[in-house]
Amino acid sequence: QVELVESGGGLVQAGGSLRLSCAAAGRTVRSYNLGWFRQAPGKEREFVAYIRWDIERSYYEDFVKGRFTISRDNAKNTWYLQMNSLEAKDSAVYYCVAGEVFTTRADGWKYWGQGTQVTVSS
Repeated sequence: QVELVESGGGLVQAGGSLRLSCAAAGRTVRSYNLGWFRQAPGKEREFVAYIRWDIERSYYEDFVKGRFTISRDNAKNTWYLQMNSLEAKDSAVYYCVAGEVFTTRADGWKYWGQGTQVTVSS
């Protein structure tokens, strides 16, 4: 079993920044691809970003517009999502994910965190 524990969510003003963290317990994620999804009320869960395990290559959904950065710290079994220039439309529950494949599809990821709420206010 792999448990993913998320943190860093909260309330932030538009234009502000937030750093989400996801720590894995029970197994090393050194050889896993890692990522982030989000889901706003009334909307489908959507892909945000992933980072591969084997090479330093990341992929982002278009809506981040260069504002978000995904990173990982294998020594800490943790990965991050740095979010800058946040907008109201970024408000959602953010989920960290891990798995042996990398994909923009939610059903392609094996392990999921419970989610952390990000609320961007005006």
